[in-house]
Amino acid sequence: MRTPLLALAAAMAATMAVPAQAQTEIQWWHSMTAVNNEWVNDLAKQFNESQKEYKVVPTFKGNYTEGMTAAIAAFRAGNAPHILQVFEVGTATMMASKGATVPVAKVMTDAGKTFDPSSYIPAVAGYYTAPNGQMLSFPFNSSTTIFYINKDAFAKAGLNADKAPATWPEVFEAAKKLKASGHSCPMTLAWQGWTQLESFSTWHNVEFATEQNGLSKDGYKARMKINSPLHVKHIENLAAAAKAGEFVYKGRGSDAQASFTSGECAMIQTSSGFYGDVAKNAKFKYALAALPYYPDVKGAPQNTVIGGASLWVMAGKKPAEYKGVAEFFDFLSQTKVQAASHQRTGYLPITLAAYDLTDKSGFYQKNPGTDVAVTQMIRKTTDKSRGIRLGNYVQIRTIEDEELEQVWAGKKTAKEALDSIVARGNDLLARFEAANGGKK
Repeated sequence: MRTPLLALAAAMAATMAVPAQAQTEIQWWHSMTAVNNEWVNDLAKQFNESQKEYKVVPTFKGNYTEGMTAAIAAFRAGNAPHILQVFEVGTATMMASKGATVPVAKVMTDAGKTFDPSSYIPAVAGYYTAPNGQMLSFPFNSSTTIFYINKDAFAKAGLNADKAPATWPEVFEAAKKLKASGHSCPMTLAWQGWTQLESFSTWHNVEFATEQNGLSKDGYKARMKINSPLHVKHIENLAAAAKAGEFVYKGRGSDAQASFTSGECAMIQTSSGFYGDVAKNAKFKYALAALPYYPDVKGAPQNTVIGGASLWVMAGKKPAEYKGVAEFFDFLSQTKVQAASHQRTGYLPITLAAYDLTDKSGFYQKNPGTDVAVTQMIRKTTDKSRGIRLGNYVQIRTIEDEELEQVWAGKKTAKEALDSIVARGNDLLARFEAANGGKK
């Protein structure tokens, strides 16, 4: 018995002497909540189970603004995450943060990974690409603004539940009928600056800001132009609807979304990324449709702009950790992964291949309206509709909220509020221009 026992002891000693290879951890800070938080956790789990060398650890860091603030503080303290999810309005600020990030194209190339920007939906890739053609961040949960209606509420009000209002006059008329039928909240809006100023502008092919909405080579010189007659007319119309109880303001950001899934509000304009929540939680028949437009505006409808967020790689990490980031992004780029994410969440499919796979699978036919986000985005763009990329835009969005809330409360006219947004916003843009020395 001594020989087998000695052999066993030797084997155990050898095992203990060689520790198991530790996984390289990749910290990923994000701002996804509810069903989209589940999606993020599932993606990390799938990647972690697909290999043994790296472990992605997703951590919720509050809403988009809170996440950016936390990451800036962490970077200054030397303990930033490897990956940071940043919403689209933070893009110009991130681009100007020299030395804080590493371009995603460089991370992928250094790791020997194929990274072809042309495989992405052009409107998505172009938004996150620097003037020199280098992609700076990884497109992740890109969305656009779409229109949701409660078909059961429409039917009760005597409206055509199979055809969402296509124009703003039709929307306001539907709101009146919903109100008359006893509906306490005919219409609401989420992300009001994005839906009613940004997407509204590009959808109608009117200027939001000079310098091609900040996307030109001199984009740092951009100034806001959202106090045009069309913008004023639209906010006046919404103010009249608010006074009549046909439009009910439900708060900033995504706050209004819960009032739609609960059945309280019958119409909402918000992110295509809201689809996953609606599909899981709405207890009524619903429809997804294109944004409404004013039919007397030449060139409308044009195209909507990108929303959602991208993933930025923070600077100051070890080469092995960047290799892990590249492996994770390579995993996220897989067509099957992209298509599954698109179908689950309502966010854009990001790559053309993922869109084609989803189309061929019959998903759009089985789920009418789920292709609206894509069709609104893949149209040919103009210099007025390609996107909006302004410095200090996180703060400008707050100004938009403050001023529009004054309108809904009846304390300011539409013209007064929009003039104030332009004046206060331009002050912040001037500061951005001065701080960045003409570089963007």
